[in-house]
Amino acid sequence: MDRADVIELFIEIKSEYPNFDDSDEEIDRHLRYMKDFPFEAALENVVHHIKTNRWPPGISDIRGRLGDQIDSQRSKQAAAVHLERLEGWRQLDEPPPPGYWENMRKLIKGAGNEGV
Repeated sequence: MDRADVIELFIEIKSEYPNFDDSDEEIDRHLRYMKDFPFEAALENVVHHIKTNRWPPGISDIRGRLGDQIDSQRSKQAAAVHLERLEGWRQLDEPPPPGYWENMRKLIKGAGNEGV
């Protein structure tokens, strides 16, 4: 994240919390703690914070829980892959060949075990 990103976050925060301190000193302070953090995740956290809190977010609120967010995203991607596989299998699905179930019933009843 760079200074322009922090300013963009501050604009979003200031629109909901008019008393939020958006001074140059605060921008620099936030940048010092958030330069290693992805802007998209920070913006998502700010939006979530605005929806659920009466008070402006602090640095820890803006950073959120990146590990949890990464795990959540990974789970969503895995679910999407699984759903794609299920759909592929559904499209390939066809009934068993003629006589399959009759042969299975015979095997279960032991009809095929006389020679053993």
